[in-house]
Amino acid sequence: MTQKQKIIVFYIIVILYAIINGLVIFKTESYYFSLLPIVLIIFSALFFALDKVLILSVLLVPLSIPLKNFFPDLDFNIDLPTEPIFVSTLLIFLLKQLLEKNYDKKIATHPISILLYFYLGWKFITVLTSTMFFVSLKHWIASLWFIVPFFFILVIIFKDQSRINKFLWMYIISLTIVITITLIKHSAYGFDQKSANWIMNPLYNDHTSYGAALAMYIPILTGFVFNKEFKRSLRIVSLFLLIYFTLALILSYTRAAWISLIGAFGVFIILKFKINYKIVIAGILFVGISFFAFQDQIFFMLEGNKQDSSTDFKEHVQSITNVATDASNLERINRWNCAIRMFKEKPIFGWGPGTYQFQYAPFQFSYEKTIISTNAGDMGNAHSEYLGALSEQGIFGMLIFIMISLTTFIYAVKNYKRANSYSLKIITASTITGLFTYMIHGFMNNFLDIDKIAVPYWGFTAIIVAVDVYLINQNKENLTHANQEK
Repeated sequence: MTQKQKIIVFYIIVILYAIINGLVIFKTESYYFSLLPIVLIIFSALFFALDKVLILSVLLVPLSIPLKNFFPDLDFNIDLPTEPIFVSTLLIFLLKQLLEKNYDKKIATHPISILLYFYLGWKFITVLTSTMFFVSLKHWIASLWFIVPFFFILVIIFKDQSRINKFLWMYIISLTIVITITLIKHSAYGFDQKSANWIMNPLYNDHTSYGAALAMYIPILTGFVFNKEFKRSLRIVSLFLLIYFTLALILSYTRAAWISLIGAFGVFIILKFKINYKIVIAGILFVGISFFAFQDQIFFMLEGNKQDSSTDFKEHVQSITNVATDASNLERINRWNCAIRMFKEKPIFGWGPGTYQFQYAPFQFSYEKTIISTNAGDMGNAHSEYLGALSEQGIFGMLIFIMISLTTFIYAVKNYKRANSYSLKIITASTITGLFTYMIHGFMNNFLDIDKIAVPYWGFTAIIVAVDVYLINQNKENLTHANQEK
């Protein structure tokens, strides 16, 4: 077909569509058919420029809004406009792999990829044994549309190191908008602690997910500030944003996020002084075993703290260890205890992915309930990624998730030691410290079922694998080539 014939065919299709669309509007007074060109454009972009669409979609993540905000009576929920894009990305990627079968074996057989196969595979088994099959099936499918695009696709995209920075900046730019909106709204309430709990809604569910996102990106911005390969102007912008994000985190009153940044600083020390990861893991295990061995004595000491949450920052910090009167802390312990009791009843397969909030109510003890306790299943879940997995997917579900976290940490430490450029060291250090903030946060909350946290979490994991498989080797080849030219 000649170029002239293609143009003629194109105009014929456009004219026919205009006629048909006009008839549909005239007969039905419906404008949905008018959206067809937009759908086709998006589909074409996903098929032919999947990498660009996926990175650009990150710009929308902090600004996405749950569908239930518009239609509260719906039986299901989805974040708009991001999750439909992620679903489309997942389907097109799977279709292309069925047709082309050209996925990189180095990524497909990487230890973190293999652990993710086990993670998704075991989760699917627990879907089949679930006490609420359709709830669990939806939860498993949602895991697919986060993990496949933002790990298995992004890690290939990150062959090009510049795309890592684009991915990171997309979220930072958008989160800056969210911060500005939140602070303007919050100022009307005098930046008090009570309004901080909900003021970022509907962009973020509450201050805990908002604080978790801020904590994840503060190490990233810190890395940008100290990256000598960046232009001076970009480093100055990064410094301004770092201060802005830190202010926003302070005013979020999110105690778990504050603690997670202390943990992130600990990871930086480990990397900086090249402490062996085996010693670190042994130390974490020792602390964990000691806690369970002496938990009664620890809780007895903590019960002496009666300081509740407060707008006064000193008092709010003191309230972190208040397990005597602080309703938020006590409710968290109530949820954790329920998760453990649920695990004891179904230790192997659990109750099914996504079912905790619907099943935990009978496991509450009256003396553990708080003024914010509920039986309705509408006030969140287990408040722990680890205990949530334990109750919903049994012992193997929790252990696989922990193995993914530990393996990612180990590879990040190895990457930092192997990195042969300052830029790669910065990328590795800032990414693993950002990721580690959520590994700590995951003890106190669980947000990997929402796009705001799932996208950076799996995206950061993809960066660590891309550095390991591609970028370190690319730098070695470039250095060798440069030396040969000399």
